[in-house]
Amino acid sequence: MPLSPLAPAAFPDLPVIDGVTFATAEAGVKYANRADVMLALLTPGSTIAGVFTRSATRSANVLDCQEKLGGDQSGPAAIFVNSGNSNAFTGKHGTGSVNAIASAIQDTTGVAANRVFTSSTGVIGEPLPHDKIIAKIGELHTAQTTAGLSDAARAIMTTDTFAKGSTRQITVDGKTVNIAGIAKGSGMIAPDMATMLVYIFTDAVIGFEALQWVLTDNTNKTFNNITVDSDTSTSDTLLVGATGASGVDVTGNDDFAEALHAVMLDLAHQVVRDGEGATKFITIDVTGADSDDDARKVAMATANSPLVKTAIAGEDANWGRVVMAVGKSGAKADRDALSISFGDIKVADNGWRAPDYSEDAAAAYMKGDEITISVDLGIGSGSSTVWTCDLTHEYIRINADYRS
Repeated sequence: MPLSPLAPAAFPDLPVIDGVTFATAEAGVKYANRADVMLALLTPGSTIAGVFTRSATRSANVLDCQEKLGGDQSGPAAIFVNSGNSNAFTGKHGTGSVNAIASAIQDTTGVAANRVFTSSTGVIGEPLPHDKIIAKIGELHTAQTTAGLSDAARAIMTTDTFAKGSTRQITVDGKTVNIAGIAKGSGMIAPDMATMLVYIFTDAVIGFEALQWVLTDNTNKTFNNITVDSDTSTSDTLLVGATGASGVDVTGNDDFAEALHAVMLDLAHQVVRDGEGATKFITIDVTGADSDDDARKVAMATANSPLVKTAIAGEDANWGRVVMAVGKSGAKADRDALSISFGDIKVADNGWRAPDYSEDAAAAYMKGDEITISVDLGIGSGSSTVWTCDLTHEYIRINADYRS
């Protein structure tokens, strides 16, 4: 798979998060000669919070994680991920696979099965060959290292063209708190509560309710505001593990919330930049709506429109397609109050083509790889920002061949 043209220059240098170790292995779930499973082990007392897809056909792994979330946080914890098979739409076999993997991890590591959180990503509807995974648990246990997070980022990839990582650091009362996260995602991206697979670790001290609140709040400002293709996955999972190893309590700390937001937004943007076949990173800014909810409706309708996305892929400043998206969004709108800009170029103003609109200037702007579309509904104070990518022939090729 060729590297996305929107990929970052390099994978970031992620810090060691005290209290958690990682290992990867080649289980051969689907892919040959590459790491496709990862296991993270967290110190006793680590807090685990999470958000998950609300798909009606969510996987056995997601249902299991949801059931375990918020339970006893006193013992050690484990996060396991495999790529190549989503363990979704696999009936009782799916639940059996989750239980078998959790039991094997418990037997090998001593982590109680109710503190083992598993995720699977890949093809839907094919039984997970969990025996291949269980055969690697011993290797994953003995290979644990504090420096394994970057390898874990690569092991969880499917159609991704680059591994995704991000980190931030804050100082509280002279003490350092680290946050580092990884993500996978490239297609089937239209989050609903969470997105793709995302794992974030911090050495902060914070209880479950406080961590769950700040995670959910930030999810609604980051991962729930991105889309690649309007399709919500059966497996979307976002877990945060707080080991407490720094000894710094960040409950209610605004700096911690902002740093977590920065990591989550960076990872969310990287997912869009790795959108299948993407050549343009697109920001949709909507202002002047009747409410924030209406603004998001307009932003998502624009971001998910195949006509808008293909026009941008073709570098066509077809603002009429944005007008269409506003109209179909279901949000309150007044045609004669609507204004649209591409970058700094106003293309429509007060329900009509802008008087000084230049087709040449707009066409030149569309040749860039970062595009901003601004929509002012002109009827209120609601606003929303959504991030997406263009829709190209390569997206069709990748997904037409996905199971071949």
